[in-house]
Amino acid sequence: MSLQYLVREPKSSITNPPLLILLHGYGSNEQDLFSFAEELPDDLLIVSVRAPYDMGYGGYAWYAINFDDVNGKFSDLTQASTSVDQIATFIDEIKAKYNTNPDKTFLLGFSQGAILSYALSFKYPNKVQHVVALSGYINEELLPSEINNSIATDFYISHGTVDQVLPIEWARKAPVLLENFSLKNEYSEYPVGHGVAPQNFYSFKNWIVERL
Repeated sequence: MSLQYLVREPKSSITNPPLLILLHGYGSNEQDLFSFAEELPDDLLIVSVRAPYDMGYGGYAWYAINFDDVNGKFSDLTQASTSVDQIATFIDEIKAKYNTNPDKTFLLGFSQGAILSYALSFKYPNKVQHVVALSGYINEELLPSEINNSIATDFYISHGTVDQVLPIEWARKAPVLLENFSLKNEYSEYPVGHGVAPQNFYSFKNWIVERL
């Protein structure tokens, strides 16, 4: 397989399981979001992926975030775009290996993982049917110059109102942009920082259940 991952196979006997891919944030690893797995529906095949760039001390990134005196903080868009392609290839590999339901693929990303989940949904139309974007934003520099009008993906979006890492204002732009493309989305905010509140977890869990 092209990327390292952890897997929780369906707890029930199911021939073509729905697939949930988990993409962690900057400086984390595949263990992080995998803690959700035991609380999610039994029918799901859950795969938590490790990002390709090793930061040392058990941390990994989907792309570098650089800091300098002139530009402040900026993202390595070349690495980000390459990671989107790698994730797309990996999803195909997982679908083939586990014979998953081609019409029920969920992509859940936190922070950097959410940013790339958005990007992948536009760059590879309908490779995933459902995106859960937690504490992220749409980086328009990662989107194709022309948006395919056949995209039917829907989105669950949530963000903390006191997020010190990615400002809430960035997240609020996502539903506006998605609605411009007539894409269904559910947006919610929680009084937390850069993280997932318990009520947030149950909210996106119910959203997933409704689409199984």
